[in-house]
Amino acid sequence: MSTLPPVNNFPPEIEQLREQIRHHNYRYYALDDPQVTDADYDRLMQRLHQLEAQYPASVTPDSPTQRVGATPLSAFKTVVHELPMLSLDNAFSDEDLLAFNQRIQDRLKTKDKIEYACEVKLDGIAVSLLYRDGLLVRGATRGDGTNGEDITQNVRTIKSIPLRMAGSGYPAVLEVRGEIYMPKAGFNALNEKARAAGEKLFVNPRNAAAGSLRQLDSRITASRPLEMCAYTVGWVDGGELPATHSDVLKALRGWGFLTNRETDTAPDIQAAIAFYHRIGERRDALAYDIDGIVFKVNSRLLQDKLGFISRAPRWAIAYKFAAQEESTVLLDVEFQVGRTGAVTPVARLQPVFVGGVTVSNATLHNRDEINRLGLKIGDTVIIRRAGDVIPQIVQVVETRRPADARDILFPAHCPICNSPVETIADEAVARCSGGLVCAAQRKEAIKHFASRKAMNVEGLGDKLVEQLVDLGLVKKLADLYALTREQLAAMERMGEKSADNILAALQNTKKTTLAKFIYALGIREVGESTARNFANYFGSFEALAGADQETLQRVPDVGPVVAHFVAEFFAQESNRLAVAALRDAGVHWDNIDVASPEELPLNGLTYVLTGTLETLSRDDAKAHLLALGAKVAGSVSAKTDYVVAGPGAGSKLAKAEELGLKVMDEAGLIELLREHGRQV
Repeated sequence: MSTLPPVNNFPPEIEQLREQIRHHNYRYYALDDPQVTDADYDRLMQRLHQLEAQYPASVTPDSPTQRVGATPLSAFKTVVHELPMLSLDNAFSDEDLLAFNQRIQDRLKTKDKIEYACEVKLDGIAVSLLYRDGLLVRGATRGDGTNGEDITQNVRTIKSIPLRMAGSGYPAVLEVRGEIYMPKAGFNALNEKARAAGEKLFVNPRNAAAGSLRQLDSRITASRPLEMCAYTVGWVDGGELPATHSDVLKALRGWGFLTNRETDTAPDIQAAIAFYHRIGERRDALAYDIDGIVFKVNSRLLQDKLGFISRAPRWAIAYKFAAQEESTVLLDVEFQVGRTGAVTPVARLQPVFVGGVTVSNATLHNRDEINRLGLKIGDTVIIRRAGDVIPQIVQVVETRRPADARDILFPAHCPICNSPVETIADEAVARCSGGLVCAAQRKEAIKHFASRKAMNVEGLGDKLVEQLVDLGLVKKLADLYALTREQLAAMERMGEKSADNILAALQNTKKTTLAKFIYALGIREVGESTARNFANYFGSFEALAGADQETLQRVPDVGPVVAHFVAEFFAQESNRLAVAALRDAGVHWDNIDVASPEELPLNGLTYVLTGTLETLSRDDAKAHLLALGAKVAGSVSAKTDYVVAGPGAGSKLAKAEELGLKVMDEAGLIELLREHGRQV
């Protein structure tokens, strides 16, 4: 590289960007304490790339664009990678990917279609595993790409990493490279445990994986739900590898490594783009976080011809998805009252585009969540939105807190009816004590009763319910069945035909099922699945209403909390009168013949559901299995009898195969249910 001219010949923004990026690299790689989102970091890097392309003489060997990460912590022994662990260039649009393909064709001087290996880009920590004669001898982090950290004792605790390679035919020396990550289910369980203990929560699965992997005490790493997917090889000696990258991955699978099930090959760049969009549609249903798709020229011979630039291979690129995290400012906190009286704080945010939509509100759950975050009005916060999940504040950037930041104060009285707000011991949620005198609870209870999954009163939308309550025409649930054509036709945007349709819909709902009626009552913590379990266990409403807490806890998946709320509901005279009024209005259902548990065909068997079910919902499948006497567990163990696996099944399916358990697909489950008389 030529000698640099004086720095004053270049815009000062170049060096400022470098300093910022170095700082964020240190926070992220060395301290596991990032201060910016991926999107913020990518914007800094993109801007620096643009400026260095405009002023090529300004590029220095130590620029962040010329390296991968940051200096490893001194607490771990330093490892020098035999072959550098390079980064990847990024694409952010279909046009970027087409341009990448064109560059490859130009360099190869061909117009032939290029075949690509397509892999999901797991959002985790890149690692190197060195094997000699099939035995694991070293594990290392990527570090700065040349020097990493020796984490051998930690990677040995991860069950998806073989200590001895399986099969035969592998090279005498083989470096396997992969991504260590934490599946979503494990991450959620880890944070729930931390929340219960009053400890600091991890921001996201990648942050949790990094913190878990770089523990000096490997026993802590062993307690964390980490997995590793192999995605390539590095140093190879004393053996030959297949001619294509996709076949290398198949070889790694044969040697005992976990590789991602979503991996595929594309015959050309258009098929690669289609793969990107196809996986993007399923992204949120996957069992792990991904932040893009990696495309690699499949031919290893062509890879060698294409070679490398200083920090990345020319034959690979990462096509990134829209960011799921962004930073913004908390402008205010308002309080909403739900149908159970729960007073929920809602964050009002400076609007920001994240996860494909503009977000201006986020749930804060309760007082404990605000205290855990250390949140104040005026703070800069990081919000996360994945798919249809309600946006959440996951972190406060305390270094950017303004001097006039204000504490968040919970109301002493309900913002709707001015009744006192109460907080029950051992319960994080504050509640309005107004009950049916509180219009918010009354409206929400009626909306829930009329909703599709409850009584399914077609045409009775939220706005109409609010009008009916505000006008005093509906004060309790049974009042819905006393509405007249004239009353409904007089409502805003209503006419006689619409009124007739709603009256007909109300008439149709009078004949319902026991499970739907139980769910429609809006008993706290009683969802669709639990309502079905109650109906199938007791068979009649009278038996449920008269059951004590001990009896209620015999129902599958019902613990002391749910049993308490159900018993409390039926102990209140106002609730018993509400049910009686509904029955007087003509609401009815058929009782269910209840068999003893010993008589049920699946009694004693344990099932686990994983992946996406396309015909049944997960709740419906679970309810059918419970009705036949099976136990439905949330995790796979040696005590599991069957695993039902749909598309996108991840770690649970892998564990089932590892344990040699029986696995069936959704078609097999439906056939089983029909054999035992279930209407599917």
